[in-house]
Amino acid sequence: MRGTEFARLRAFVTVVEEQNFARAATRLRIAAPTLSQMIRELEEALGVRLLNRTTRSLSLTAAGTRLLARFKPAMAEMQAALEDVASLRDTPAGLVKLHTPAQPCAAFIEPLLGAFHAAYPDIVLDITVDDAVTNIVEAGFDVGIRIGELLEQDMVALRLCGDMRQIAAASPEYLDKFGVPQTPGDLLGHRCINIRPPGRAGIYNWEFGQNGRWFAVAVGGPLIVSHREVALRAALQGVGIAFMSEQLLRPHIEAGRLVGLLRDYAPPFPGWHLYYPSQRDLPGAVRAFVEVCRAHAVVEG
Repeated sequence: MRGTEFARLRAFVTVVEEQNFARAATRLRIAAPTLSQMIRELEEALGVRLLNRTTRSLSLTAAGTRLLARFKPAMAEMQAALEDVASLRDTPAGLVKLHTPAQPCAAFIEPLLGAFHAAYPDIVLDITVDDAVTNIVEAGFDVGIRIGELLEQDMVALRLCGDMRQIAAASPEYLDKFGVPQTPGDLLGHRCINIRPPGRAGIYNWEFGQNGRWFAVAVGGPLIVSHREVALRAALQGVGIAFMSEQLLRPHIEAGRLVGLLRDYAPPFPGWHLYYPSQRDLPGAVRAFVEVCRAHAVVEG
């Protein structure tokens, strides 16, 4: 197989995986028109159409489906072979794809970027910051970060921090005007800032615990947001009561800008973990990234 043929086939697989020419071109680090031309050349060389394309959708033809089924496993095997040989290098090299929510990215990944690049200048770290819960295997990521209770059973997990808590908080001005809730049930009579988690249609019900039992409260209020940072800024402005990680709220509570609420109903739960699929031979670049994260983990507190 000539190099141009492999490049076209790899481009085809990437377009199918991304379901979008622009995203596939970004992933391949080529221009979108160049990628489109590569797909046309592949179809011309094979004499069949592989993709049905419109301005809004992309789908495989019967021929495209057959080609993908045969070539994608072969491409994965070739990539694994290259990574296996590359692992013999004195200095690891390659691409590491990480999926992480915004909060642990800021807390655990951003502080180690300089040290990681200095130690492994030949590794490209591709970070996707996304709060949606994602299947990292299906999405093509090497590693991900999640809270402990959301980890799948077949994953290897590295604890990045100690247990966490979610608490409610509001500004002193709000509490002076509307009063202080004493139990989670009291929240039903308050103005609460709701969260609709990214990737989900429904609103998150606030979770509390007491005497070893967890329960949820469906609150209402004047604002629904998809990211907790927006809820935090709204709470600081007196819009209502927010509910999120105590770690995010602590600086504002200590400064007197917010007041923590209902702490007796906020038991701890497993904190952030770095995780990856269990496999015998971890690629050298991924192994290097995991070890740097292990060295920087804060497992207490």
